[in-house]
Amino acid sequence: MQSSAVFSLSPSLPLLKPRRLSLRHHSLTTASSSSSSSDLNISPNVVSIPSLSRRSWRLASSDSPLRAWSGVPSSISHSLDTNRFKTAATAVPESAEEGDNSGKLTKILELGLLFAMWYLFNIYFNIYNKQVLKALHAPMTVTLVQFAVGSVLITIMWVLNLYKRPKISGAQLAAILPLAVVHTLGNLFTNMSLGKVSVSFTHTIKAMEPFFSVLLSAMFLGETPTPWVLGAIVPIVGGVALASISEVSFNWAGFSSAMASNLTNQSRNVLSKKVMVKKDDSLDNITLFSIITLMSLVLMAPVTFFTEGIKFTPSYIQSAGVNVQQIYTKSLIAALCFHAYQQVSYMILARVSPVTHSVGNCVKRVVVIVSSVIFFKTPVSPVNAFGTGIALAGVFLYSRVKGIKPKPKTA
Repeated sequence: MQSSAVFSLSPSLPLLKPRRLSLRHHSLTTASSSSSSSDLNISPNVVSIPSLSRRSWRLASSDSPLRAWSGVPSSISHSLDTNRFKTAATAVPESAEEGDNSGKLTKILELGLLFAMWYLFNIYFNIYNKQVLKALHAPMTVTLVQFAVGSVLITIMWVLNLYKRPKISGAQLAAILPLAVVHTLGNLFTNMSLGKVSVSFTHTIKAMEPFFSVLLSAMFLGETPTPWVLGAIVPIVGGVALASISEVSFNWAGFSSAMASNLTNQSRNVLSKKVMVKKDDSLDNITLFSIITLMSLVLMAPVTFFTEGIKFTPSYIQSAGVNVQQIYTKSLIAALCFHAYQQVSYMILARVSPVTHSVGNCVKRVVVIVSSVIFFKTPVSPVNAFGTGIALAGVFLYSRVKGIKPKPKTA
């Protein structure tokens, strides 16, 4: 009878949760203290109880009250686990954000350093170049030296694989040749102007470049200027005219050379848009500038030899009463700065938008004018300063509005 009573309780055992531990205790004590036949009859049911015990242990391994043995209540432990997960989840974006911020700061510092180098090289180029041209008026020879030094640097750069040497086809050389011609003339006319008038006045006249850019683009590219661009051209022309009237060092040779420099430099930009077609194998700006420099050296060498070939020899320089070593040193520094500021300019253009580069170029012209006035102690009248300021303000305005497109006309 006892055995049957136990069997009758066994099916209902999973429903009697409060009695589970007591039955387990009873079965264990009975198995250990008795060896009668009645105990042997119970043994099949005793085997089923440990299975329930194992089942209850698996439940306890989750969120059962047995987790209190860890020393921390389950609710608090769950909260700690959740907070730990949230902390780990938010730590990744914060570290990523810190990495982005440090990367942005590095790029800003790098760009600021490039702008500083651009302005510094330009200042030194104009100062040393002016000193050489003032002591010995040989603009063709000075221009040739600048192209020669640049060509040597480019060759070293390609030989040492500091920059990838391009593979140029004959068709590409034919397309680049007009650009090299106007590039050569533009630099030659600039040096001719610097030899005749002050640095500040040359750069004031060169502020007229936007005027020639708009004119040539309309003539050869069919680009119609917007009203904003035309409005910006007005103060440029007016400011240059006002500065020219009051310029102490004014002469027509220097003025005309600077204007010719504007015309040729902007012709180069128009030709680059019209001739150079963008393809997958198109040249980047630095490579294009390097090839143009080499071609300009080839173009300038024979012309300079037959016109000013003897003017840069030591005997001729000594006969002119000029220190040979100083002339050579300053010419070398000017040529290095000339090539360096051109390269840095293209490096900046690869990192910023054309509008930002134009604004930076406008600021560069202001820096060069002010530094040359201070260094050479150039006399500047109030009218001249006012005209220069108006012209530069117009250049700045032009750089800001030239990217504005007119609204499309609605039907």
